[in-house]
Amino acid sequence: MKIVIIGGTGFIGSQLTNLLKDQHEVIVASPNTGINTITDEGLDAALENADVVVDVSNSPSFADEDVMNFFKISTSNLLEAEQKAHVKHHIALSVVGTQKLGASGYFRAKQAQEELIGKSHVPYSIVHATQFFEFAGGVAASSVKDGGMFVTDALVQPIASSEVAKFLAKTVTENPSFGIAEIAGPEKMPMNKWVENYLSVMQRPSNITIEKDAPYFGAVLETDTLVPGKAVFESTVKYEDWIANPQNQR
Repeated sequence: MKIVIIGGTGFIGSQLTNLLKDQHEVIVASPNTGINTITDEGLDAALENADVVVDVSNSPSFADEDVMNFFKISTSNLLEAEQKAHVKHHIALSVVGTQKLGASGYFRAKQAQEELIGKSHVPYSIVHATQFFEFAGGVAASSVKDGGMFVTDALVQPIASSEVAKFLAKTVTENPSFGIAEIAGPEKMPMNKWVENYLSVMQRPSNITIEKDAPYFGAVLETDTLVPGKAVFESTVKYEDWIANPQNQR
């Protein structure tokens, strides 16, 4: 099977590549490898005789206009090229809660991406994942304000990125679902507790103030915005066990 991984040099893409490369022909697609979904450079050649395309790319800028332009242009070019190449399965990675966060420019762009996929003639599967374990530090950093740290107590159900890559690898071997599959970690917890656990292990003590209206990607969360309604897969890897491994402490 020939598989093209868009964003194949990135965080998830590199893990997915390592899982698939021994059993399949894998094309690692990114601007660094001469394949660019914004400019179309190298895209048609990469997709020739491709069976599956997995899109795990992300915008280099999260500014509202930039991220919307990225997902619209990249996805439109990719789907058009896939249709010409008669690709049998388009798989896209997205985020649990995407449809609920229209107040966020990033999530509006992800909504636009998913709408383009749904309207295309290419068979597809969309995977909605919860926040990766590795993102706790970024959430902590983005929560600093006026010398303090303000974090919402809305629920999260984070998952190890390696588990996301494994689920995508499994999806590659399956028929298109023409729908959305939600995946998550094993435990729901308030976001402030997740951040506290991270800071404790990293020995970075900080007084966290719970602020219900603290924004996440520019949007205020309801209690259950970021947790799945009905996950098709819940990993057994617990955050407390994962973060205890020194290799994961970055």
